Amino acid sequence: MPVKKRYPVPSDIDIAQEAELLPIAEVAKKAGILDDELMPFGRYMAKVEYAKVLKRLKDKPNGKIITVTAMTPTPLGEGKTVTAFGLGQALAQKKLNVINAFREPSKGPTFGIKGGAAGGGYSQALPMENINLMFTGDIPAVETAHNLCAAAIDASILHGKTPGDPHRNPLYIDPMNITWTYCVDVNARALRDVMVGLGGIENGYPRLAHYDITVATETAAILALTTSLADLRKRLGRIVIGYTYDNKPVTAEQLGVAGAMTAVLVDAIKPNLVQSTEGHPMLCHGFPFANVAHGNNSIMADLVALKLADYMVTENGFGVECGYIKFCEVVCREAKWAGIDMWPDCCVIVATIRGLKHHGGTVHLAPGQPYSQVKKAFETENLPAVEKGCENLARNIEIAKMTGVPVVVAINRFITDTDKEVELVRKKALEAGANGAAPCENWAKGGEGATELADEVLKALKVPKKRQELYEDETPIREKIELFATKVFLADGVAYTPEAERRLKLFEELDFRADGKQLTVNVAKTHLSLAHDRTMLGVPRNYKLPVRDIRASAGAGFYYPLCGVFPTMPGLPTKPAFLPVDVDVETGKIKGLF
Repeated sequence: MPVKKRYPVPSDIDIAQEAELLPIAEVAKKAGILDDELMPFGRYMAKVEYAKVLKRLKDKPNGKIITVTAMTPTPLGEGKTVTAFGLGQALAQKKLNVINAFREPSKGPTFGIKGGAAGGGYSQALPMENINLMFTGDIPAVETAHNLCAAAIDASILHGKTPGDPHRNPLYIDPMNITWTYCVDVNARALRDVMVGLGGIENGYPRLAHYDITVATETAAILALTTSLADLRKRLGRIVIGYTYDNKPVTAEQLGVAGAMTAVLVDAIKPNLVQSTEGHPMLCHGFPFANVAHGNNSIMADLVALKLADYMVTENGFGVECGYIKFCEVVCREAKWAGIDMWPDCCVIVATIRGLKHHGGTVHLAPGQPYSQVKKAFETENLPAVEKGCENLARNIEIAKMTGVPVVVAINRFITDTDKEVELVRKKALEAGANGAAPCENWAKGGEGATELADEVLKALKVPKKRQELYEDETPIREKIELFATKVFLADGVAYTPEAERRLKLFEELDFRADGKQLTVNVAKTHLSLAHDRTMLGVPRNYKLPVRDIRASAGAGFYYPLCGVFPTMPGLPTKPAFLPVDVDVETGKIKGLF
């Protein structure tokens, strides 16, 4: 049964631990999942046998896809996940058949700056502690598979080396041109660049290696983009781990490690079933970052939800130009190549008054800066700043409308937001072309706090959509990057560093393919600006998009240009979120997680 609401609103973990969770079998029954399609993982979590579900429901029409993304956020985030959960709860309260799909939280943000990522207040995914920590082991499985490949590279170089001739390894791998990383799912800045193979010949060939946070790896992207076990095996086999001395790609298949990687991930590709604080079904699966990777939950979770439910609510990482565009241009495009018809039916953009003030010039919140330093400015009525910040919201609406989909703005309302501010945002959103706009207070009220938003979304779903992709499948890579720069980011063009230009020419010569198709493009950049530089707020113009490097994720199926300077391995702040986390040794309950 739903948790009983209390005011003032308690902490997230208190709400989560007060909830009376439904047994996972009951949640499965609500979702339409049969007993033999469920793999219980304790009392309140389970994996779903996706192959059985999809085979049984292969002739059933897909449900509607509702995506929830956001305006360009502040470092605090604007409540995209909690809004997505509240919208799902509101639709469920209307007795509609709805399933939420969302990404698994990484321990990087959980123990870093943001804390947990399973919603908040009375719109959470439960059991919150499990989801935020080790869950069903998907992230550790990806970490193991990824590091197994990395270890295989060093072993291949070591065991084939002839004394006095470092070039003589079985695959002729150039140790100075290895692109595959090691990984760990915590913020460990000291591991960004490391020397491995020190201590003598038995320890391997000395070389500079790199670590990524696990959720930013190609293996994580592959898990989230795969459409079947056979597809997973194929993707892992075509991973490019580096290059030979004569610049020929070396694959995981050539290393002989792709089969073992598949074995490690055979259960990890199955979506995870959980529930909301109001007991409606949710699928939590996949975890790629949206500024580096493609920022969406797994296609597997999408496929299962679309067959089981009439409405699937999914969330796209960070802003419209990040996760939402990547949902369309990476997720939906690669699904299309697998013969799967996916495209959003409605795009919900979350906005906050504080986010609009941030982009409107009142005050800028920098990463790691204590909220107390800007609290007064963010919580004082300032209509001119809100109106100025609405330029960013309007541009995000414009980008979303480029995909041929109706748009609804969700104003995630905080207690300090005034009626005048909220009404101004609603007015500006409609003027900018949104099909609807509504405030939501589901953090404090659960599904009933998102009823008005649900009504606006249901109205928008009656507007016909038209699939409008940014580029044709066979558009050359250079032209694809140019289109992202000019059409999405409003840059005047692209400026490549010599290293990026060298890589680009190599990729043009190699012409990597995924199932015969040109690889898509997944732009890696800051999520705190519509441009490449987090200090460029509002709607940046009159600049060239700098591309400092380009990498090929041949297994995942995309190139990713690195725009601007940002790490693929985050670091811990001065006061990390893990400090209050502990365990009550009498009860075994986790505390301090938020």
